[in-house]
Amino acid sequence: MTAPDTRVLSLIPPMTQLNTPYPSAPYLTGFLRSRGVDAVQEDLALALVLKLLSRDGLAQISDLVQAQYDADPDRLFSPAVQSFMGQRDQYLATVNRVIAFLQGKDSTLSHRIVSRAWLPEGPRFDALEHYMDDGSGDPVGWAFGALGQQDRAKHYATLYLNDLADVIRDAADPRFEFVRYAESLSGNQPTFDPLAEALAAAPTLVDDALAELTRKAVWRHRPTVVLLSTPFPGSVYAAFRIAQTIKAEFPHITLVLGGGFVNTELRTLAEPRVFDYFDFITLDAGERPLLALLEHLRGERGRSRLVRTFVRNDEGAVQYINMMEADIAFAEVGTPTWDGLPIHDYLSLLDMLNPMHRMWSDGRWNKLTIAHGCYWKKCSFCDVGLDYIGRYEGASATELANRIDAIVAETGQTGFHFVDEAAPPKALKALSQELIARGTDISWWGNIRFEKTFSPELAQLMADSGCIAVSGGLEVASDRLLNLMKKGVSVEQVARVTKALTDAGILVHAYLMYGFPTQTVQDTVDALEYVRQLFENGCIQSGFFHRFACTIHSPVGQNPQAYGVTLPALPPATFARNDIPFIDPTGVDHDALGVGLKKAIYNFMHGIGVEEDVRNWFDFKVPKPTVPRNKIAKALAAKGW
Repeated sequence: MTAPDTRVLSLIPPMTQLNTPYPSAPYLTGFLRSRGVDAVQEDLALALVLKLLSRDGLAQISDLVQAQYDADPDRLFSPAVQSFMGQRDQYLATVNRVIAFLQGKDSTLSHRIVSRAWLPEGPRFDALEHYMDDGSGDPVGWAFGALGQQDRAKHYATLYLNDLADVIRDAADPRFEFVRYAESLSGNQPTFDPLAEALAAAPTLVDDALAELTRKAVWRHRPTVVLLSTPFPGSVYAAFRIAQTIKAEFPHITLVLGGGFVNTELRTLAEPRVFDYFDFITLDAGERPLLALLEHLRGERGRSRLVRTFVRNDEGAVQYINMMEADIAFAEVGTPTWDGLPIHDYLSLLDMLNPMHRMWSDGRWNKLTIAHGCYWKKCSFCDVGLDYIGRYEGASATELANRIDAIVAETGQTGFHFVDEAAPPKALKALSQELIARGTDISWWGNIRFEKTFSPELAQLMADSGCIAVSGGLEVASDRLLNLMKKGVSVEQVARVTKALTDAGILVHAYLMYGFPTQTVQDTVDALEYVRQLFENGCIQSGFFHRFACTIHSPVGQNPQAYGVTLPALPPATFARNDIPFIDPTGVDHDALGVGLKKAIYNFMHGIGVEEDVRNWFDFKVPKPTVPRNKIAKALAAKGW
């Protein structure tokens, strides 16, 4: 049992998500409480945005711009800033009400928002002119339909916030973004110098706001230990700014850094200056390292017995300590808790009209994991050797359903996003049966592998239990490259699985990839033809093309020769390393192809050009597809189960 004077505060740093809490803090808080630790949590990402995007926050920004103009009347301001200052009074009068609308607290405001006469509009609204008008005079009517007033209003309100984010970036903090906040300072950055220089610079208006929120959180909770989880490079700068404030004003507090960014990019950390901000940095699943660390802080465990933890030793060098102890079993990590988080203040945003991508930013989903790690863990582009992929553990359907019941009881909300790398079909079958047997009425979505286990019967069972959408990696839609990737699926199999899911009423999104090692122009054109046919035959409703990136921990990065590529010599890294360049002898201009691929998929999702020759989507000559135009239709007609 932890000593009563130990209190752990988990902070979600800017920027993560604005529609729902990033799950690391709820997971760790729930776990620590299950072990008798006094644990609390705060979401400073949401708090920062709500502070900046308020009447008082915008007034401060307006005063800052005015001061910049007074100091230099010849200064060139961006179109976003000029538009904001020209409509200053309208922004100050509307911002609090727009935030309330996006929080679901003032739904009738949609009537005024969709009128296009109430909200001030900046440069972000220019994008509406690129949408197709369905004849109604509404440029986005095709996307939302006749009954989609709330969605239209939500989209316009999101454009309004994006305009304001541009103003903050251009006038107050050049690194500011809602998602990729200052990520260039840390992501794949071999040296700590850029981040150190930014942290040593005079604080911006945004930095000052974050420091004030940090102080209030510390005074409110009086922690002895503060945990900061950085899932993405876009949350690292703010995490260090938070740590900087706490170190300067509350030096007795122990600061601990972890999260996805640390787990992937800081595995070879050798930069002592990082420990000017943090006392300990932990790798991989945090439960076991945190228990060991808390024992150490209570004097019950020596520093040499820490688990997966970086420290700065007495000589001033970075030292990695890892006493081998079994991880906490996934079935024993406890139930996440959202206690202490303002779950009714999150913002449902609608910036992307892609039907699957909108789910990432629209609605407050309870995030839950079906199993730790990936049951497949063979894909050659994935970090299969790292703990979050390589260590696979499940929990019983009964335990998972118990967690779901507890979360619904706590939050009063029944939407769940299962955040697994790939949810196991056997576990989903058992959980679906358990949910139906209990009469647990939830809506859920998550990521799967399009493997043949997802039969029409299982698809229907999942739908009956509340499944509304799934995403999965089709990647290159080429059997040759799928084999090279070790995906364990074929294009024809994917067609049958996705059609079964669609027929059950489940939205299907396909993750697609281009630029994989040895991928030729012909491969790319053929892959697009497969994708066209999947849309044409009603197998998928949504998709997105990502450019392949070689990571240092993936099989491609570890063994490039097996994939026909070579890696150039890399400079030494004392800070972050993840993506690495590679030399592909094919010499294909994948960036040029990517423009056509993204244009095609955007149109396919809206039913446009699905029957056209795929070569029409490229601005230059490409070879004719070698895939028969009825390939997917024939696969669906054949018995594949």
